[in-house]
Amino acid sequence: MDFTAALSNSERAKVSMQVDSLNKSLHNGKTVSKSLGKNDFLKILITQLSYQDPTKPMEDKEFISQMAQFSSLEQMTNMSKGFANLKGMLMQSNALNLLGKNVEIITGDKAVTGVVEEISGKDHPQLKVGGRYYNFSDVEKIISKGASL
Repeated sequence: MDFTAALSNSERAKVSMQVDSLNKSLHNGKTVSKSLGKNDFLKILITQLSYQDPTKPMEDKEFISQMAQFSSLEQMTNMSKGFANLKGMLMQSNALNLLGKNVEIITGDKAVTGVVEEISGKDHPQLKVGGRYYNFSDVEKIISKGASL
């Protein structure tokens, strides 16, 4: 059940602080993550090397394979962040190109046509048309100035 709709902003902030405090006390100040990152991978690798049998050391092939996996994981993480940034910049650039142009926006069953007055937002830009904001992704058509509305 969601109680946040019935709470004021100050009450929500107070409850949020109390929940954070409780979570920190339960986890001794450590944040809990549900996914493994590169630091977790390194900890596992170091533990594995620390507890290996000295009479049967890890083969070079296994170690090299694990290091290659670690390197690939780090590069994929960096690429993912880079693509997310690029996507945000492209969306913002495309939205800015519509400033002052006539557009048709589809929202639900209704079509709104008008001039883009303002752009707001970075990763998920919104266009102000006719005094209301609409998602950039809802733009259906861009209409040239000579065309009739």
